[in-house]
Amino acid sequence: MIKVNVNRPGFEYDIHSLVKAFFSREDVSVRVQNGFEDRTGTDLYVVFTDELVTVDFSEEGASKERRSRKINFADRKETKNHLKRLIYEILTACTGTTLPWGTLTGIRPVKIAMQLLEAGKSNVEIAAYMRDTYFASREKAALSVMIANRERHILRNVDYQDGYSLYVGIPFCPSTCLYCSFTSYPLSRWEKQVDAYLSALFHELDYVAESFGHRKLNTVYIGGGTPTTLNPEQLDRLLGRIGTVFDTEHLQEFTVEAGRPDSITEEKLQVLLEHGIDRISINPQTMKEETLRVIGRHHTVEQTKDAFALARSMGFSHINMDLIIGLPGEDYEDVEHTMQEITALAPDSVTIHSLAIKRAARLNLFKEKYEEMGLENNMQIMDMTARYCAQMELFPYYLYRQKNMAGNFENVGYAKTDKAGIYNILMMEEKQDIVACGAGTVSKRVYADGRIERCENVKEVSLYMEKIDEMTDRKRKLYR
Repeated sequence: MIKVNVNRPGFEYDIHSLVKAFFSREDVSVRVQNGFEDRTGTDLYVVFTDELVTVDFSEEGASKERRSRKINFADRKETKNHLKRLIYEILTACTGTTLPWGTLTGIRPVKIAMQLLEAGKSNVEIAAYMRDTYFASREKAALSVMIANRERHILRNVDYQDGYSLYVGIPFCPSTCLYCSFTSYPLSRWEKQVDAYLSALFHELDYVAESFGHRKLNTVYIGGGTPTTLNPEQLDRLLGRIGTVFDTEHLQEFTVEAGRPDSITEEKLQVLLEHGIDRISINPQTMKEETLRVIGRHHTVEQTKDAFALARSMGFSHINMDLIIGLPGEDYEDVEHTMQEITALAPDSVTIHSLAIKRAARLNLFKEKYEEMGLENNMQIMDMTARYCAQMELFPYYLYRQKNMAGNFENVGYAKTDKAGIYNILMMEEKQDIVACGAGTVSKRVYADGRIERCENVKEVSLYMEKIDEMTDRKRKLYR
């Protein structure tokens, strides 16, 4: 247990996230109190005075490292940055560890580079700012700048002001994966409720189509869960409803996350093609059979290959594949084997996810059991995945991070020149309104001044169906 004691409120979340990045396998608690008499165990003390902040890292009451810095408390952003740099310097000195992203603990590091790019800063200036302000490594600073430039080019024809994007959530899955904390429900228990869920979803979609009829729909993303748990008739109804009630004249991208290979059939793929959709994801996560069993996936490696080959033979011109690095028991050789198998398939885009141990996931609930198997990620593995993507002529186009990620790394989307996912970038860079329909989804309104407001749909499927009018009312208030 790492105990952080601070005598002034307001920075607890930032402190916790940074300390947790250094001590990923330890519980970290942050408490605000005035006196620090009881100094036992491993403790970090943060003391604010009128013009000074002092950080003291102690073990069993003995100070290992103490440093102070003058701070202008009138500027909260600068106060936070100074404080995090001070903590970072002390923890680096005490642990001998550096973090690839330095003090950056938010999920959108590229957003910083994008804002500086739009403000007229050069690539060199932006990289230097990332290194000096956040202690980001040269590699991560350069990666941020590279992706920001590509994102800006990809979004050049997207209408931020009058355009919007639509997310549609299908919260059903064949099974719940070990690492998953998303809103998903096993289809075996909910199969008889799917049609009722779709009826409620259609009600919400109809409201959005009418309310946003004066605006341009730029992208649609159907995710989950696993959208292809719907049978062909249900999938046809959903896509038909969207195509009927929404004006798709300005649509630049329509994605269906097919997801699990064992949920993909020729009939379902044919439905997608008949509705003009050829951008899908087939997500193996790993190409190691043993790991698939461990994480609760019921498909085989061969089913992944068969599903991909089927989709390609039917004419799908953009197939994405998602992989997770840091799964239980997997090492460098296992990940390289997966990359070799993926290279043989030649997808149009690949997303490399660093495993994030979510609080609500089974992987976290039984963490000790799976840590014994090994949860390994490092710079060598991440560099290797990047090399294989480059060999496939797939290059980084978007990036995001999550709390408690293996190795404190990132998730990176790689794509061929004309195959980047526009919705993914819009979601991460928060450039445009995202209107989300379905249980457990979150809508996002982006104001011209950069301010962002959100509204959530309830997560539980039965409650979503029961309160569907309330879900539309929440959107009415958000976008009024």
